[in-house]
Amino acid sequence: MTVVLRPNESQDSLLKRFRKKVAKSGILSTVRRKRWFVSKSELRRIQRKKAIRRLKRRQRKIAASRGEA
Repeated sequence: MTVVLRPNESQDSLLKRFRKKVAKSGILSTVRRKRWFVSKSELRRIQRKKAIRRLKRRQRKIAASRGEA
């Protein structure tokens, strides 16, 4: 991943552009995810857990918008 210094561009703005490019590409999230081996069964369990949390959060949001406690 490269960024070229533009004319009259400061080092800070160059670094900011580079960080944005890295974040947008998703490289860091991929590296973090692949840092340790996770078996398929463990991955399914984690995804199921995330889905349950998402559903609960969505239900709370709907209940709050209706004015329920």
